[in-house]
Amino acid sequence: MNAQFKKGVLELIVLESVRQKDMYGYELVEEVSKVVDVNEGTIYPLLKRLTNERYFETYLRESTEGPPRKYYHLTVAGILYRDQLEAEWMEFADRVGAFLKEQKER
Repeated sequence: MNAQFKKGVLELIVLESVRQKDMYGYELVEEVSKVVDVNEGTIYPLLKRLTNERYFETYLRESTEGPPRKYYHLTVAGILYRDQLEAEWMEFADRVGAFLKEQKER
């Protein structure tokens, strides 16, 4: 997938994934990788930024497989931001799709 396409939609995919359920970092990497190919080095800085912007809050939960895990939970501000990104993405995708269809019909 084109790196610029991926960069443009990654935030929305992360926000939507956590909207569905609270997740810890590696779990989120696996979930997002089902849609676009990403690694931990891409996701963790994004999680830090979104947390600093107060779209996520975090909490620790004990793990049976090692140290406690930091879970990410979407805040009300995060939900509103996710909704805004989705609307922008849908408008963008519709416009590009309409343009491409129009060009093919010429």
